[in-house]
Amino acid sequence: MTTVIADDTDSPVIRKPNMAWRVVSAVPPALWTLIVLVGVWELCVQLAQVPAYILPAPSAIGAEFASYWHRLLPNAFVTLSEVLIGFLCAVAVGVPLAVMIVYSRAMEKAVYPLIVASQTVPKVAIAPLLLTWFGYGMTPKIVIVVLLSFFPIVINSVMGLKSSSREMLYLARSMGASGWQTFWKFRLPQALPSIFAGLKLATVLSVIGAIVAEFIGADKGLGYLILVAGANFDITRQFAAIILITLIGVIFFVTLEQLERVFIPWKSRSTVAGEG
Repeated sequence: MTTVIADDTDSPVIRKPNMAWRVVSAVPPALWTLIVLVGVWELCVQLAQVPAYILPAPSAIGAEFASYWHRLLPNAFVTLSEVLIGFLCAVAVGVPLAVMIVYSRAMEKAVYPLIVASQTVPKVAIAPLLLTWFGYGMTPKIVIVVLLSFFPIVINSVMGLKSSSREMLYLARSMGASGWQTFWKFRLPQALPSIFAGLKLATVLSVIGAIVAEFIGADKGLGYLILVAGANFDITRQFAAIILITLIGVIFFVTLEQLERVFIPWKSRSTVAGEG
């Protein structure tokens, strides 16, 4: 933002914004909102003298990070590994299955209803069975992550692949395009926004699935730390683990948004043009 000031000689003088204003304007509004909320939280806890076992202050949570990072970070890495491996397995299975459902009428009738019906089964209810079958290692956690994140990937991929207009597909065939060329040049580009929408939703469910699995049975991970801290009434440590879980989810989501801009550059350009 620049300010134009006219002097006695009627020549405009352009005053450039100072460095402080540039720094303030460069910070996203959501970050300012978070800073304000954390400040209000700290102030209310200090003024009301709320005990730490009820609601710890942000400063106490920061001190917990500084003193307990040697246990928090390794367990955060365990949870992150479960989330990433489970999410990648869900993508590796979900997207090809969606393609088969779209291209095969038999697959759509035989498999698609079962996928929809499987979501009525509570994943928490089958988690003890997975522990019985696979033990207390990483395998049952990955399976639960796959089961939770699999559904939105398949549904959104099917919707996206079916969104291509018949006129466009007929035009591609009339120009001599093969089935692979029609898929690669027409169906897939139009389906990418829906596919990425499902992937971003699956990121949230992946983090939830990993934590739920660690609640059921684990000896490491952030979910395990939350349970142990709760048993010891260490609410500050619980908050520290919850913040790490939130950071994992946010970083995961933002990473997918950046990948979406790389693979769908025309979407970002159309958004900027619409705002303009």
